[in-house]
Amino acid sequence: MSAPTTRQQLIDHCLRHLGDPVIEINVDEDQLEDRVDEAIQFWQTYHSDAIYREYLKHQITSTDRTNEYITLTDDITSVSRIFPLDDTTSNNMFSAKYQLRLNDIYDLGFVGSLAHYEQTMQYLALLDMKLNGAEQIRYVRHQDRLYLDGDWDSDFQLNSYIIIECYRVVDPTANTQVFNDMFLKRYTTALIKRQWGQNLSKFEGMQLPGGVVLNGRQILEEANQEIEKMEEEIQVKHELPPDMYMG
Repeated sequence: MSAPTTRQQLIDHCLRHLGDPVIEINVDEDQLEDRVDEAIQFWQTYHSDAIYREYLKHQITSTDRTNEYITLTDDITSVSRIFPLDDTTSNNMFSAKYQLRLNDIYDLGFVGSLAHYEQTMQYLALLDMKLNGAEQIRYVRHQDRLYLDGDWDSDFQLNSYIIIECYRVVDPTANTQVFNDMFLKRYTTALIKRQWGQNLSKFEGMQLPGGVVLNGRQILEEANQEIEKMEEEIQVKHELPPDMYMG
């Protein structure tokens, strides 16, 4: 059995599964392409194997400051957080954390206690959260915009960098193993089968030469049952918990 690595190979695999070339599959080429697009979109939306976590480095531009949002690519499905823009990521010698490390790090392992250091760091983090809070973000996927609700004049300086934790879909054109995914192959086959049944149902009861009667409705009903079962399966077995994402 060959492993599909392209769209056309995936289509050919699904058609063979339905009986081609022994049986003529009455589905147009454009309909086949549409069903593949639909299957990939569904797979990328719900299947845990279709997305991955990534950390993006972004440099603040004048356009970002004017718009007060950052434009991301359309393959980003969600944004979890941005890394805090405070003195924890800098070498500010006047910050409390820098002075704490400077004065106490020598004592760790000698006369000091790592537990005391950890408690102090947690206390400083608590103060920072109470006084400053965390950066609030809003991501609008169908606009590809990441809104940062903060003071753009002071919090997001021109040419400074932020790190965005996000989830991105796996691109089939760059990762051809996608077309050999077991669920994607089954789901694409079921969608093509449903399209085949819908096409044949327009000629329900028509008798062909030799006494053969078209029965597109049965094919359509079988395909609907298969699709319903697989859509339930992906929610139970393969979908990430909805609360995994924020923004």
